[in-house]
Amino acid sequence: MNVFSIKMPLNGEYMTTVRLTVGGLCSVAGFDVDSAEDYKVCVTEALLILQRNGFSSASLTFRVGETLACKLVGEDAGAPSMDETDEISYALLSALIGNVEYEKDETGKVLAIAFEG
Repeated sequence: MNVFSIKMPLNGEYMTTVRLTVGGLCSVAGFDVDSAEDYKVCVTEALLILQRNGFSSASLTFRVGETLACKLVGEDAGAPSMDETDEISYALLSALIGNVEYEKDETGKVLAIAFEG
């Protein structure tokens, strides 16, 4: 099992770079094209959830082997933007990846998201 980690600012300029990186990791893990696209969507939606929960950057750690596990942790906290579009992100993650773990604080703010495909 190999580990690949990155830290990135949570702004649109870097989302394409992350999607390309995740696509490469999906290829290493042996994903087909459709599964890789679903996984890229999940990573993007998870980053958007962290951004809307007030983080300005995130740490992403991938474990690459027979599966591809991902943990995204919000960093550089600020005020959340309580946006109703989080429900769409949660629904997409649930539909595309299934078992998603959310780490939240006592107020319900999402601190980290983990899933495996």
